[in-house]
Amino acid sequence: MPVSTGAHVVALTLRDLGVTVIFGLVGIPVVDIAEEAINLGIRFIGFRNEQACSYAASAYGFLTGKPGVCLLVGGPGVLHGLAGIGNCSANAFPSLFLAGSSERNLIGKGAFQELDAVSFLTPHTKLAVRPSSKEPDAVADAIRRAYHSCWAGRPGPTFVDLPADLVMDGVSQLPKQLLAAQMQQPAKPYPDPTIVSEAVKLLRGCSSPLVIVGKGAAYARAEVAINAFVSSRNVPFLPTPMGKGVVPDNSRLNASSARSTALKEADVILLLGARLNWILHFGQPPKFRPDVKIVQVDISVEELGRTNGIGEPSIGIVSDIGAFVEELHRRLNGWQAFSSNPSQDTSSFLGKLAAATSKNEKAAKAKALTATVSGSALTYQRAFHIIKETLHRLSPPEQGNIVYVSEGANTMDISRSLFPLHHPRQRLDAGTYATMGVGMGYSIAAYAAYNLPHGQLLQGKRKKIVALEGDSALGFSAMEIETMQRQKMPILIFVMNNSGIYHGDTANAEDWELLQKQTAMDEAGLDESGKEKGLRSTSLWYETRYEMLAEMVGGRGFFVRSEEELEHATRESYHEQEKVCVVNVVVEPGLGKSIGFAWQQEAKKARRDPTEVKHSKL
Repeated sequence: MPVSTGAHVVALTLRDLGVTVIFGLVGIPVVDIAEEAINLGIRFIGFRNEQACSYAASAYGFLTGKPGVCLLVGGPGVLHGLAGIGNCSANAFPSLFLAGSSERNLIGKGAFQELDAVSFLTPHTKLAVRPSSKEPDAVADAIRRAYHSCWAGRPGPTFVDLPADLVMDGVSQLPKQLLAAQMQQPAKPYPDPTIVSEAVKLLRGCSSPLVIVGKGAAYARAEVAINAFVSSRNVPFLPTPMGKGVVPDNSRLNASSARSTALKEADVILLLGARLNWILHFGQPPKFRPDVKIVQVDISVEELGRTNGIGEPSIGIVSDIGAFVEELHRRLNGWQAFSSNPSQDTSSFLGKLAAATSKNEKAAKAKALTATVSGSALTYQRAFHIIKETLHRLSPPEQGNIVYVSEGANTMDISRSLFPLHHPRQRLDAGTYATMGVGMGYSIAAYAAYNLPHGQLLQGKRKKIVALEGDSALGFSAMEIETMQRQKMPILIFVMNNSGIYHGDTANAEDWELLQKQTAMDEAGLDESGKEKGLRSTSLWYETRYEMLAEMVGGRGFFVRSEEELEHATRESYHEQEKVCVVNVVVEPGLGKSIGFAWQQEAKKARRDPTEVKHSKL
């Protein structure tokens, strides 16, 4: 006599693993799993698109340090969810993906949404598995193994395929309960003492050390150890975008405003949970010294062979970052990188950093403080300055009550240095994969991690989730604004609206409409003088009214052109505790600006004049 169903077994297993939130999009048969989970007290957050919910699960894993869980339908649902699976893998976020599939007796017959998802996802996950049978213990075992595997070692995505008959059929018994209420966090690797001694020797003999703090350090909860090391040893540090806040941005040793100088002048770099990929110019000259020594610390041994373009770091250490830094700190007893603060000596490393910081911050401040001329559009720098100053008056950054999510080329790049953080894991962006479209899913994940009753990630005051979105980036998942309002998440979304991808087409509606007409008449291209005609590949609708996305679901929308309107909208939206808010900020279109990355320009330069680039590395 059946006592339950396979769907109940799946939900019960997740509850026993300590899962409190599931992100997903349901259909037959996985809707039964979602309903059983809700009945067991698990919060199910239903999305409008599988990409967004898969991104949410990945960010939740980073923020909480425990696997995020994503529930998908089979076939096309799995295909859409692959975006989040790839994002998890690239960023090393722990996430468990569950998806329905065809009845096992119909495989190969053209069944509903048929897909061999296990074979499809095996190359993209740490583990992809289907339960060996529909027996409750077999189902529970597959889920438990996948949950542990995504969490242990280098975090990443895992997948469990759940056939429809397994989910919907009755079962005569329930699986055996876990011995403990929840699965314990996997054991942390500790550093080899011999290799730590080599790192100590290298640091004691250097003149210009630099600590690079990656998001891996934030995920490892290594902030206490790194703060103690940096401050006691007087070592400059450079955070990566999602490593911000591990050491407070207001530290005198923060080299963010002198990033290029810090990378180029450092003779020994302590690389903590970061990779020398495109974000850090691959660790290669001319951005780095040719003779730089790199001490790379990572939880994954595979990462140690992918640094500095030479195949191996100077010293590679497989370890939990906090454990390594604590041991290094202990071994360096009595040592300081700089016995005093020689920042006035412009020939010293700290002196060069101080000079570059002063120069760069002065330039940035000038842009931020340049008032908007009447009749002109806000610049990104001025808009972000107004947003920042208003938010800081409402919630000083040292309190750590705001979590920022940022995506979009201009929006992400410019805002990164303008919003200081004093606490870790309070900034999310496109990450290692430079994934556009993560913003809405990440915002929902941040709200779930910090504000839902089950979260309890940080005690105290609820956190305001603030999303800084480029208009093109928002388009990937804008319908999740409905998800936010439905789930009663008063998230604050700023849309930086320049009417294009990277840049807009025109400075006024009339000129834009002419381009649109040229495209509609198949007249796009170049005229006789070489001037562009028609809308370009980067074009978006002129000044789209994105704020109406909030209004259509009962949220609050603000259309902003002026500084006064922006300050008012920011203040009103921050105080809103019931409704999602969208502040649509019209900014300069950036006409005539080129599209590209600094490292791509360097590569072009090398192809154009190899001798010149070679000399620049000396």
